[in-house]
Amino acid sequence: MAKKTPDPFFPWNYNDLMMKLVEERSGVGDLMRNGEIVRQVRYRISRYQGLLEGSGMPIPGLHRIEGTIDVGAGPDAGSLVGATLGLRLEDGRTLPITLTDPSGRILSEGHGPLKCQCC
Repeated sequence: MAKKTPDPFFPWNYNDLMMKLVEERSGVGDLMRNGEIVRQVRYRISRYQGLLEGSGMPIPGLHRIEGTIDVGAGPDAGSLVGATLGLRLEDGRTLPITLTDPSGRILSEGHGPLKCQCC
């Protein structure tokens, strides 16, 4: 079996990764689309940070946000599924999120200028 060479962009082995819960929040916030407030929503989110399992060191930009929002039963709720949205939390932060289904499940993963502060 050939030895796999490390990827220069991802030098760690994905089998050595783990996600650690680092924050949980709930409250009422503003659901935003294209910088405009769509409506106020109740939210519950959990934020996970990627860590190297052996050392426990955080991997900058590797994170996951998941949770739920109360999108209500308005006619535009279905049009928000899959759209790039923002959720302004009670503490003033705005998180980029994606509504994954009409029931209000949200998800955000990754790395990049819209998702982390490292680049």
